[in-house]
Amino acid sequence: MEIIPAIDLRGGRCVRLFQGDYDRETVFSDDPVAMAHHWVEQGAQRIHVVDLDGARDGRPANEAAVRSIIDAVDLPVQVAGGIRDLAAIEGWLEAGADRVVLGTAAVRDPEFAAEAARRHGERVLVSIDARDGVVATDGWRQSTDVQAEELLRRLAALGVKRFAYTDIGRDGTLGSPNFEAVETMVAATDAPIIAAGGVAEVAHVVRLAELGAEGVIVGMALSDGRLRLPEALAAVR
Repeated sequence: MEIIPAIDLRGGRCVRLFQGDYDRETVFSDDPVAMAHHWVEQGAQRIHVVDLDGARDGRPANEAAVRSIIDAVDLPVQVAGGIRDLAAIEGWLEAGADRVVLGTAAVRDPEFAAEAARRHGERVLVSIDARDGVVATDGWRQSTDVQAEELLRRLAALGVKRFAYTDIGRDGTLGSPNFEAVETMVAATDAPIIAAGGVAEVAHVVRLAELGAEGVIVGMALSDGRLRLPEALAAVR
């Protein structure tokens, strides 16, 4: 199982939001590259970088910071936030990103996500972000009438090859993941699922591995030090 540290960027700084609320922000660093190097030193196998301003506004806003991370580390980097067209996907892949993450664009236009997957295979990851099982978009600020499992099944049938699933209500809370929802999503497809939201301790990581998650994206617990990456990696090695 991959344990993937998240670097969330807002205004060029590394932050964490509580349940995706842009008014409830904790700043962890003014130096994204230093943060990326820290995770490399801790044994990370991959880094998840989110342009929060881009996710909210629908266009890249922290491009220089994201590129600096990609250029600075010899690790696969997956990039999320504000990626809404094929040109943006191809631009990030050409810049050295290992994967691009689609969210809002895949919800609004599943055929677009399917075309992206046809062109770029497993380098396109669709993140399904849900509150109480209902998908949210636009930096999690807009609710839809789309059920998370329904969207997963539709996109998998269209050929999307890898997914992330975030329980928004658990994100940044350090409570616990929504294990039931993760289990449901894993059972709904043969495609790999990366879980996110609520991880606070090694036992949570182990349980997600037991449920069949391919990986887990961890933000707050790693950033504030309550979860140590080397210990978590050792537990699922």
